Amino acid sequence: MKTPRVLCLLAEGFEEIEALVPVDLLRRANCEVVLAAIAENREVMGRNGIVIKADALLSQISSLNERRQPEFDALLVPGGPGVSRLRKDGQATQLAAAYAQAKAWVAAICAGPTVLLDAGLLKGRRFTAHFSVQEELPDAMGAERVVIDENIITSRGAGTALEFGLALVQALMGAQKREEIAQSIML
Repeated sequence: MKTPRVLCLLAEGFEEIEALVPVDLLRRANCEVVLAAIAENREVMGRNGIVIKADALLSQISSLNERRQPEFDALLVPGGPGVSRLRKDGQATQLAAAYAQAKAWVAAICAGPTVLLDAGLLKGRRFTAHFSVQEELPDAMGAERVVIDENIITSRGAGTALEFGLALVQALMGAQKREEIAQSIML
């Protein structure tokens, strides 16, 4: 089995739990995860002042090939105040649209689903998001912790990051690997 590859986008103000918990679980499952900073500095400060050194700058990696097909099996969009930077920058929206069209996994948590909204991916889909974006996403299933609709995975927020990460593990590696990782962290 090919090692799944995941691209996780980091913008200044990202929610640390929503990025690092899924990344940790995916790496425990032996997925290759690349933390990519959208700005021109690999050191990215999260909303709570924790500085993470990204693996690469998004501008320096190939996230789409020459045919505009994904170079990764999944795109991960954490939430937090940094989502406004992701939306303003526009790269996350373009990547989400390209990944979804190619049937790669697109995962967003908290306010991250607003990037999926910008990409036109939520119309007619089941999804959830943080209550703070309810006005923009009135169709969000606010009572649901994690929602999977075809190749789109969404989650409510920091408190659901563990379930969200395990859903990503299962999507990429199967239910057996999800259970193995859950047991390894004594869930």
